[in-house]
Amino acid sequence: MFTPILTISHNILKNIGSVEASKAIINEAPLIPTYEKQFQQEAVVRTVHYGTRIEGNDLTYQEVAKLVEGRKITAADRDIQEVINYRQVIDYLEELWSLFDAALPLPGEKNPVSSTEEKPRTFFYSELIVKRIHEFTTQKIIDEKEQGKYRHQQVVLKNTRTGEIAHRPPPAIEVPYLMSDLIDWLNSPASALFHPAIKSAICQYVLVAIHPFIEGNGRVSRAFAMLPLFVEGYDIRRLFSTEEYFDRNAESYYNTIQATHNTASDVFKRDLSNWVDYFTQALSIELSRVREKVQSLSRDLKFKQKLGGKQVHLSERQIKLVEYMQQFGGMRMPDAKEILPMVSDDTIWRDLKKLIDTLVVEKKGSTKGAFYCLSSA
Repeated sequence: MFTPILTISHNILKNIGSVEASKAIINEAPLIPTYEKQFQQEAVVRTVHYGTRIEGNDLTYQEVAKLVEGRKITAADRDIQEVINYRQVIDYLEELWSLFDAALPLPGEKNPVSSTEEKPRTFFYSELIVKRIHEFTTQKIIDEKEQGKYRHQQVVLKNTRTGEIAHRPPPAIEVPYLMSDLIDWLNSPASALFHPAIKSAICQYVLVAIHPFIEGNGRVSRAFAMLPLFVEGYDIRRLFSTEEYFDRNAESYYNTIQATHNTASDVFKRDLSNWVDYFTQALSIELSRVREKVQSLSRDLKFKQKLGGKQVHLSERQIKLVEYMQQFGGMRMPDAKEILPMVSDDTIWRDLKKLIDTLVVEKKGSTKGAFYCLSSA
């Protein structure tokens, strides 16, 4: 069975410590749900944009944002299709995460552990998931017969500048066995000993090194590597994206992968230490960015002390009311009716009452002429 080779350095420990600190702050920050949907959407756009740009896609951030929102743009067909495909990959990952979170069967899973049993449920990794990610990644880009199918020929990766061979993946005949070993390791008790961030790093590199498909291996490896984070409690509200860091630091990204390739000819005998250091640093930096954004929002709204760290889960209607109050300093009932024109007065009153009861909003004045504003605590 595959056994990762790496040394847990002080840098890796420091990166993991930073990840843990950011995770705790982000997950516990008051009023995160108010902006959760917006932050998640931004994370999706960043993931799709930078995750395809690092592979040569020419679309701008704004163009990708439009495509993610379902709008049409004018651009090269392949660039558009790559973005649409990677958006579908993100949807698929979120579907897997939701199924697992709800204790429902995963693709290819037999007799999942029920959430009602004393034994905690564990995620069932499968080659089917990897292949499905590849299908989404390559729809309308490569021959349909190649989608979700391991390569059946030898490939070499060349340095685009020098033309020299940069990486010679394992022979095609070895791919099914290597993939089987990787999946077996992920489902084994041995992998449970690794921190999810380290496990995620290992997944990404090994998939890149095996290069199981003719095309799309980079996107598949980065997408699949998110699962150990998602299913082990490190989804962190899905507000983050490491893709931007990898793209903005593309040279060090590829150099670190290449240096890891060079540590041994056998994929499973390579020293993964430097790669894990690089990956956990990327995750640490990205989560620190999200943490600062969340902390800034919490400070601006001045709710932390009054709410005592308690999260306030708001509906989309309530979010609109809060955002209006934040922008204009407050509102009266006529303002609320303009914001929510298709909603009855009674429903608006109930929404405002919840905001008042949870100490998010203060009511000033009489009922008819009442003025509602964000809590001054």
